[in-house]
Amino acid sequence: MLEKIEQTYKKRDLKALNAFAKPKFREINKRNDFKSVLMLSCHKLEHLKKIATLEADCIMLNLEDGVSKEEKPFALVLCAFFLTQHTKSDKKLVVRVNSLDEGGFEEITYLNQFMPDAIRVPKIKTKEEVNAVLHLLNDEIELHLSIETADAWKNLSTLALGKRVTVFHLGILDLFADMQLSQSLIDIHNPTLHYMLSHFLITTLSLGVKPVSFIFQEYKDMETFQAWLTLEKSMGFSAKGCISPAQVKLVNTMFVDTEKERTRAKHIIKLFEMHQSEGISGFVDEEYGFIDEPIYKGALSLLKKDII
Repeated sequence: MLEKIEQTYKKRDLKALNAFAKPKFREINKRNDFKSVLMLSCHKLEHLKKIATLEADCIMLNLEDGVSKEEKPFALVLCAFFLTQHTKSDKKLVVRVNSLDEGGFEEITYLNQFMPDAIRVPKIKTKEEVNAVLHLLNDEIELHLSIETADAWKNLSTLALGKRVTVFHLGILDLFADMQLSQSLIDIHNPTLHYMLSHFLITTLSLGVKPVSFIFQEYKDMETFQAWLTLEKSMGFSAKGCISPAQVKLVNTMFVDTEKERTRAKHIIKLFEMHQSEGISGFVDEEYGFIDEPIYKGALSLLKKDII
């Protein structure tokens, strides 16, 4: 099947490619304990094929920045197809659509039938826009928002409309550009940035929403990336956007909450063994998402090694 998809994509036959994307029932992953959020551009097949093997807790299937206008229709169909290939996933699968005035509404309408775990809307500005998305979005799908406009910053405390708005992502580059601030100010020692991170964190948490810190673009500079993680962890952040597997690995290592991980592992073991006694080897938990034997074994290994 994947070979046919690749051949059809190379031929630029959108109609034929669309025929492969047939909606299937997906078990929604409602986990909210993810630490690493890895961005994958949906026009890159070689990346999409690796979803199952990636270490990230959350995969951001990206249709927006980095995907050219010509590639966007193909990226949308490929995104839909790969959602059908992961009807059960221990990773949270989120789709970042384009801004609402650049096709976002249409993409959400299309993706509703493929049931991603969440939709992330970029360039959000007002609660009216959030409300419009919630009315359109399937009731089972969570809504994540990118806080990357001056209006979104100004309206931050008003954007968490209902329980389906679960995550805010800080888009620092676009936010600085919209505020006409130089990106040279994005420095780990800059007090303005410290204030912005603190304000974003505390306001978001006070709304009962999960804050995800910004993506560090210099993916080869792991020393500076680690310094950012140290600062963010000391502030209280527990999740960060990533653009490389190396960043994911470091986030997963540094953002471990030992007590929380121990509790999660014990919960998974108890639930799995209870279901196993009834002949069930795969199921969905409201708090931790899809649980099967590999996840159960991972929890056992985690406690056995006493690394948490």
